[in-house]
Amino acid sequence: MVSKGAEDSRFLFDTNAILYFLGGVLADPLPKGRFWISVITEIELLSYPSLTPEEAAKIKDLFSDIAIIGLTSTIKEEAITLRRNKNLKVPDAIIAASAKILQATLLTNDRSMKNIPDISIQALRLR
Repeated sequence: MVSKGAEDSRFLFDTNAILYFLGGVLADPLPKGRFWISVITEIELLSYPSLTPEEAAKIKDLFSDIAIIGLTSTIKEEAITLRRNKNLKVPDAIIAASAKILQATLLTNDRSMKNIPDISIQALRLR
């Protein structure tokens, strides 16, 4: 998913942000730029026990437009540091580390992620 004219702006969706986007509850359009999700978000979204086949198809269709960043050794080391220093849950630490390594703004409404050093955080307004 790349918006024209803003190829240099990078954004990584936290799981809650992608759920808001899929649910159509964002008050504002997404910023212009390139978008990623962490493999953790992919796992979280597709592992809901009550997920219908239609919902899974909608999520997978969105994934065809968004790059998925895997768990590299660099992200793993950064996640360990963030978890140790900020007491984040493992999935949140991996997602935050992914944003940091990508030098991307983390789109999240998770308050536990708001004060992570060296990561730009952007909350999303909801309707």
